[in-house]
Amino acid sequence: MSSPSDSGPAPDSGPGPDSGLGPVSGPGPDIDVLVLGGAGVDTIVYVSELPLPYADSHMIQPGIETRAGQTGDFVALGLHRLGLRTHHLDLIGADPEGDLVRAFHRDHGIPLTEVLQPAGTKRAVNLVGPDGRRLSLYDATRARDDDRLPPRTVKALAARSRHAHVSLTQPCAHTLPLLREAGLTISTDLHDWDGSAAYHQPFALAADVVFLSTTALDDPERTLRDIAARGRASVVVGTAGAAGALLLTGPDEELLHVPAATPPAPVVDSNGAGDAFAAAFLHAWLTGEDPATCALHGTVAGAFACTVPATRAEAIGRDALHAGVARLGSADGGPRPAPGHVRIEG
Repeated sequence: MSSPSDSGPAPDSGPGPDSGLGPVSGPGPDIDVLVLGGAGVDTIVYVSELPLPYADSHMIQPGIETRAGQTGDFVALGLHRLGLRTHHLDLIGADPEGDLVRAFHRDHGIPLTEVLQPAGTKRAVNLVGPDGRRLSLYDATRARDDDRLPPRTVKALAARSRHAHVSLTQPCAHTLPLLREAGLTISTDLHDWDGSAAYHQPFALAADVVFLSTTALDDPERTLRDIAARGRASVVVGTAGAAGALLLTGPDEELLHVPAATPPAPVVDSNGAGDAFAAAFLHAWLTGEDPATCALHGTVAGAFACTVPATRAEAIGRDALHAGVARLGSADGGPRPAPGHVRIEG
């Protein structure tokens, strides 16, 4: 297990007077966000259409590329780029994919604590269509039922942290009680949960801030209200791609629709948009912004991510994020009451 020092390129100007975080003094937390899980490698394959028609073979342009960067990696990158002191913890293999993950964190200056994963580093193949949509194929052999993040390590890092963002992986489910005992606020992303699958329930009910896609939800409002009523969440966000997002701040509060921001360049890939949304939302939330303003930060960052090819690891910076939020606000693009019984197509 290793914990490299923070080195490499600084995120914009780094945390400073304008970050809203202030300096660390005394024995207080030196990590703003502890990201747990979600480290891995993707092989990106651009295809002519999705679903891909059956054929003996397909010629691929612009080629096939393997790079580090799954959900935890991209959330960590987004947070770090926005000036939050970020630390990533996950199980990683002693293999070429693990080397890519280690290099990703080293090159971006994101501290990483790795626990050896004998089954190997998580990996997936992403088929990306011309409109930026993707189909992800995950290698299920790279995980075991008894995988755990060592409680001692989790507790030690939690004691240094303000907040934990927990990826939707089996080892991370076992860290939720430890993080709560340490007094941290918790966020998670349920991705394309259908609102009923049992696996997602512990994450949905333990987090203070819950993100999820509305793609698989028959009734998004009902699911968001159920999470808020049954769990700890004070904020639940349902992202819906080009249709924006839904925001709920309590089981009996008004459901708000957050408009999508206009991407600053042509859309090429939706990969990482949800991770970018979560990182920017948390950046604003941890600096004291209200949830509606946080959601505007998220939608601007998500739109930016859609302009970045999946073969690149790039996140929006603080200046560009704040400028985008200001433009969206000046255009009267703030959250508004959502229509009853919404069905938003992402």
